[in-house]
Amino acid sequence: MANNTPDDPVELDQDFTLKVDADDHGKRLDAVLAGQIASLSRNRIQTLIKGGEVTVDGRKIVEPKHRVNEGQTLTLTLPEPEDPDPKGENIPLSIIYEDDHLIVVDKPAGLVVHPGAGNLTGTLVNALIHHCGDSLSGIGSVKRPGIVHRIDKDTSGLLVVAKTDQAHQGLSEQFADHGKTGPLERAYSALVWGAPSSLKGTINANLARSQANRQKIAVVKTAGRHAITRWQVKERFGEKDTEALASLMECRLETGRTHQIRVHMAHIGHPLIGDMDYGAGFKTKTKRLEDPLKTTINTFTRQALHAGLLAFAHPVSGETLRFESPFPTDFNALLSTLQKY
Repeated sequence: MANNTPDDPVELDQDFTLKVDADDHGKRLDAVLAGQIASLSRNRIQTLIKGGEVTVDGRKIVEPKHRVNEGQTLTLTLPEPEDPDPKGENIPLSIIYEDDHLIVVDKPAGLVVHPGAGNLTGTLVNALIHHCGDSLSGIGSVKRPGIVHRIDKDTSGLLVVAKTDQAHQGLSEQFADHGKTGPLERAYSALVWGAPSSLKGTINANLARSQANRQKIAVVKTAGRHAITRWQVKERFGEKDTEALASLMECRLETGRTHQIRVHMAHIGHPLIGDMDYGAGFKTKTKRLEDPLKTTINTFTRQALHAGLLAFAHPVSGETLRFESPFPTDFNALLSTLQKY
């Protein structure tokens, strides 16, 4: 077990213990540890804290922002390492575009983007390793080679993946900028319950991990991460007495937060059809419907969200590339049934 003074940052390969001195009194737990452990990023330290791997005076602390006091003993325990090297798997890919620097794929619903807890195999990364071999960029970490953005497992649609470090750097800068100064565009089609009273609008609401369920995201009034979604109603269905049963909406991101569209749409009272995390309460609406719509909605097993438009500047040539993906079969079947309602 390593014991270190605040002026002695370490390369961590074992459990770590630190006694807080006067200089670190009142600072955040994650900041104090990040200042002492050179080999772990602050994000990684935050993950370890949330995972229960850090104690303060023997008491487990799971909040990275916890303030520490002089004289307290901090202990970080490294979990047993997992296999850090994803293996290539012969998983079919729908490749929209590919050159020496990048690849654009149309991800089907149900495919996880990169390995993680509970999904160590069978991911898009495993498929890309099989397809691209050693050409994937390593900047995105061993488990996320080439990944510069992602979409949820049960969201379908377009993703760009870097094959070289140069491409990874250029694409990452564009996604961090969210299209403010360049041609980056991301548009999603969503089938939602009900319809807003206006045809377009903007949701500006910060997002953070839900205090009630750490697996979910929630809108918060203070703190959290800045999140903006611009939306436009494309079509309304089953409109009776000014109230629509459902709508087809286009959502464009000005930020890229986890579950952003799903949470924002639920926040304004129009959750995605099929979203059991953020719109489960609307499932009862189907009891009042008639077939075939009732059966179609009941058998739709994911959130009705499709990443149909992706545009960006090629990170090497500078050329603007723009791609569109048609609705997948299940989404199109749901849409067609709603249009007949």
